[in-house]
Amino acid sequence: MESTIGESSEKRENDVDVARFRPLSAFEMSASGKYQYRKVSIPAHRYTPLKKQWMEIYTPIYDQMKIDIRMNLKSRKVELKTRHDTADISALQKCADFVHAFVLGFDVADAIALLRLDDLYVESFEIKDVKTLKGEHLSRAIGRLSGKGGKTKFAIENSTRTRIVIAETRIHILGAFANIRVARDAICSLILGSPAGKVYSKLRAVASRMAEKY
Repeated sequence: MESTIGESSEKRENDVDVARFRPLSAFEMSASGKYQYRKVSIPAHRYTPLKKQWMEIYTPIYDQMKIDIRMNLKSRKVELKTRHDTADISALQKCADFVHAFVLGFDVADAIALLRLDDLYVESFEIKDVKTLKGEHLSRAIGRLSGKGGKTKFAIENSTRTRIVIAETRIHILGAFANIRVARDAICSLILGSPAGKVYSKLRAVASRMAEKY
């Protein structure tokens, strides 16, 4: 008796057609099915590098992320727009972050990781946010951050798996959240006057812990 009931229920399940819907595109998921836009302002000192490397920026955004991109020469802004075939709803924001990272001074090869990975961010702060410095004291602090031939900056980047841009008194860090925190702590120590040797020893300890973790 139990077997006949089980067989009849299986037949009923097999007779019912399961509805299968295709995934919604980013355009269909957007509010009321409208195109979405982003604009990124281009400062004067990044205008020439943008012109030289335009195709390196344009190709991954248009071909891979399926986002329309153009340079508005009148307003000097890069304009981004979703398309009907944009697959990922977060693609527009990723492309805006990619262009913004290039504007801040990161290389295209480094900034393009923002398109491929989800857990990357850019954090910016000024030296005066850590300590108020003026004149030669400020110049020496910037020198400590870079080191001879950029040695200190490269050491922080390699040990924390981040990328750092020092633009006058502003500092930009690209990386994962935990890595940015480690790099920021090292940079703040240098700004506050810690010798590079002490910062290196801390970075070596952190790098070994990160190697064990991953």
